[in-house]
Amino acid sequence: MTTIAYKDGVIAYDSRVTRGSLIDHDDYEKLIHRNGHQFLFAGCGADFPALMDEFFGVKASDKPLDANGLVVTNGRLCQIGRDAESGFWLDEVWMERSFAIGSGRDFALAAMDMGATAKEAVEAAAKRDAYTGGTIRTLVIDEGRANAKAAPAYVTD
Repeated sequence: MTTIAYKDGVIAYDSRVTRGSLIDHDDYEKLIHRNGHQFLFAGCGADFPALMDEFFGVKASDKPLDANGLVVTNGRLCQIGRDAESGFWLDEVWMERSFAIGSGRDFALAAMDMGATAKEAVEAAAKRDAYTGGTIRTLVIDEGRANAKAAPAYVTD
């Protein structure tokens, strides 16, 4: 899966790709730019295009997807997904709170509760979650918040 964490205007995410219990890739760029929006996903990679399509109003199937993600759209951070009960859904993330998704979510949230940055939280998750690892990258989405916390600029390693 993966770990994606948000805190103080910064999203951090790992670069590990797994196939079952095997590591397939440890330096994969997971940030997807499409039509002026930025996407990051956790779950089954084959389901990511379907979620992006539904975000843009194109529905290809009714089958449940084994993925959810974050999208930066029009200055907002939103979580997206699709399940059997609700269909496609989009929920705005409260940018004044820490947030995380993916297999290392609980580790990342605990680390941020203890004062870690989003990047430090994903690094902490990578120590305990076998599906999180590789290069930890950041994306600054709210420069005002990030500068107040001395975060790196835009996309970094």
